[in-house]
Amino acid sequence: MSDEAPSRVSATPATLALLDKLIAKHGPLLFHQSGGCCDGSAPMCYPRGDFIVGDRDVRLGFLGDTPFYIGADQFAYWEHTHLIIDVVDGRGGMFSVEGPEGKRFLTRSRLYSDEEWASLSAQPLHQGA
Repeated sequence: MSDEAPSRVSATPATLALLDKLIAKHGPLLFHQSGGCCDGSAPMCYPRGDFIVGDRDVRLGFLGDTPFYIGADQFAYWEHTHLIIDVVDGRGGMFSVEGPEGKRFLTRSRLYSDEEWASLSAQPLHQGA
């Protein structure tokens, strides 16, 4: 078993390419995995100064230099899954910066193996900003 815990979130090459384009246009960004409401459960992408990370939000990791957060209640449902952020054609969430590009971010997932889960369970979570 590796000493390094597996990541909780990753991005496809298409996602990283779109992120580079969006960062050039908007500056530093952050992701927040929505828990429903207006845009379903889409990963929402915001300029860093436009979204306030709450004390209960959990930072799952980084996509390049872009932090990825999820609300604590959502995390309770998804904690056993690795989130893979992809990009597809279509309109993004109404407040997410990729919308005007004709693309939208999409969360895919897979369950952790028993070995991965044991390693992750031993790691502390990063909550809040």
